[in-house]
Amino acid sequence: MGEVLALVEARLRTALGEPDARAAVTFLGTDRIEVLRFVDAGAGLVRYATLGMSAAPMADPAAVLADPVKGPRAELVLTVRLGRADTDKVLRPLAVLAATPQVEGVIVAPGASLDLGEPLWPGAPFSSVLVAESGGLVEDLDLNEAMSRSDSAGGGGRAAGAAMDPVRFLPLLPMTPNEAAWKRVHGAQALEERWLAKGTDLRDPLRGSVALD
Repeated sequence: MGEVLALVEARLRTALGEPDARAAVTFLGTDRIEVLRFVDAGAGLVRYATLGMSAAPMADPAAVLADPVKGPRAELVLTVRLGRADTDKVLRPLAVLAATPQVEGVIVAPGASLDLGEPLWPGAPFSSVLVAESGGLVEDLDLNEAMSRSDSAGGGGRAAGAAMDPVRFLPLLPMTPNEAAWKRVHGAQALEERWLAKGTDLRDPLRGSVALD
């Protein structure tokens, strides 16, 4: 687990730079989840990335026994405009979302909705997020290749074993309650198309709901 998370953090640093803050949250019966903050002052953005969700593969809720090696792995990334709201309070809610696979036994994948039941941060118009496709901001991490390189650099040799799924860094798109309800009826793709058609700034922490009529 430690080696996986070290590789994940290295990928985050390569893509986003050095984090300027981090917080750790532990929930009863779950492994520790960290949330790292990356500030891009030039772009006027702040990014929050979880670290710990990918330590173990997400298990198929229909499986009798969870496979300790094979299965999808992911971390969550949220990007918002800097200084427009008290978004640093999102650290614990993000950790809650990252612990969902352990707590509820679900697989978090693109197109899914994650609902907190409370604002993402104080005064936020969002209490849920849409999980978007990975591969944009932070490239997927091939664990088998990365671990092989690590072993070669260290002069060691890893015994052959089951191949691990890559770690995917899934962007989170905050949804207003109206948008979340509309998405449940029409689907994730339709909502994303509506956002695009209306020129919605999904990074604006104060934005209102897109027109859904």
